[in-house]
Amino acid sequence: MTTGKITSETTTETEKKQLYIKTYGCQMNVYDSNRMSDILLPLGFEMTEDLEKADMAIYNTCHIREKASEKLYSDLGRVKPHKIKRVARGEDMLIAVAGCTAQAEGAEVMRRAPYVDMVFGPQSYQELPEMVARAMRTKEKRDNPLLRGAGVLNVDFPENPKFDTLPEMTNVEGASAFLSIQEGCDKFCHFCVVPYTRGAEYSRPVKDVLKDARRLIELGVKEVTLLGQNVNAYHGESPNAAGQEWSLGRLIQEIAEFDAFEIIRYITSHPRDVTQDLIEAHRDVKKLSPYLHLPVQSGSSRILKAMNRKHDRDFYFKLIDRFREARPDIAFSSDFIVGFPGEDDRDHKETLDLIRQVNYAQAYSFKYSRRPGTPAWASEQQVDESLKAERLAEVQALLNEQQTAFNQKCVGQEMEVLFERKSRHEGQLSGRSPYMQSVYVQANPRLINTVVPVRIIGCGNNSLTGEVVLLDN
Repeated sequence: MTTGKITSETTTETEKKQLYIKTYGCQMNVYDSNRMSDILLPLGFEMTEDLEKADMAIYNTCHIREKASEKLYSDLGRVKPHKIKRVARGEDMLIAVAGCTAQAEGAEVMRRAPYVDMVFGPQSYQELPEMVARAMRTKEKRDNPLLRGAGVLNVDFPENPKFDTLPEMTNVEGASAFLSIQEGCDKFCHFCVVPYTRGAEYSRPVKDVLKDARRLIELGVKEVTLLGQNVNAYHGESPNAAGQEWSLGRLIQEIAEFDAFEIIRYITSHPRDVTQDLIEAHRDVKKLSPYLHLPVQSGSSRILKAMNRKHDRDFYFKLIDRFREARPDIAFSSDFIVGFPGEDDRDHKETLDLIRQVNYAQAYSFKYSRRPGTPAWASEQQVDESLKAERLAEVQALLNEQQTAFNQKCVGQEMEVLFERKSRHEGQLSGRSPYMQSVYVQANPRLINTVVPVRIIGCGNNSLTGEVVLLDN
């Protein structure tokens, strides 16, 4: 494999170039990274996991917490020596920063890392071919392409949705894939940057979603995860009735009609946008995973109001009951923010109480992180960091206890497992259960990328072990 020189005429060259992408954060970023590689494929770029070989490196970033943003600057410091070496050899290397940190602080990225060539947000990566060409035209005019990057900055929100111009999906590995159906958020929770980095809610037309679903089937996908920042707010244009819209529940019913899809999931949901037909989909669609990530963030109604979550704890409890009535085997995960401004001991105890009452299969918990531009950032009621750490430890201990108990309850059950890869142990395969646990089984590698009945025979805190159930012919 040769390493190509990138020029402003890259779009017409056939010589292969190496593309390195590092993805931070959520599943939507994973989807976006895959689509970036699809866009760059016609330009001659092939994926590599070796940064030293990369002709172009893209860092697709997260901005949810301060720690996620700082990881970017550490990685940019590490990539700079690679660019120095390549420039010294007379070769090119483009460095790009994409995603939500790029959207929120693009000018700051270029100030702190002036050797970065391109910075673009999650709503503009469809313009990558033009941005690459513009970057190279700029660099070709400069004597020192290292100390100063190309300076291409694109953080505009386009008038037309990016999905209208994305190429056909090609970068799918294995039998599981993400399918983006919705983007953006209109909720404006007081801790969250998503409305500012991803924009207003947008739902893709049903016909476009179904077209992508058929493409995934052509690529061998058996498990599809429907994605959105607020996925259950989906209201896509109907394919056969002008002016009418489909909800997420209705879309799931249609996706389930594709025989090739054996498992359907969706993420991430807002409690306020749960509809009756979504609950009914959990009751009626057996392909729909009995596992729901339903973030609540706090167990205190007072803090939920301060967060602008638009619901209280009782509303959340009633939702949980409705889902369990519709699908008795359903299990839940959630997100919790500990130490939101103004949170006191009583609020914290109410969060612990909610966790005990719901009894999660697993959940994610974090200390509140101040994000510039959000209403909570300016609050004068910030919680002391040491107190945040104490409360987080309590929440995580309880959640870990529940996760272990849930895993133990799975022992003896039979469940459908999608095998994804060989594990580190000889003769063992790794897959995922309906409840997103890792499952390890001694099995033939020919079962990779297939859904197989497995009897669970053991568990740890974070995984299950099982044996393939032999079916009678």
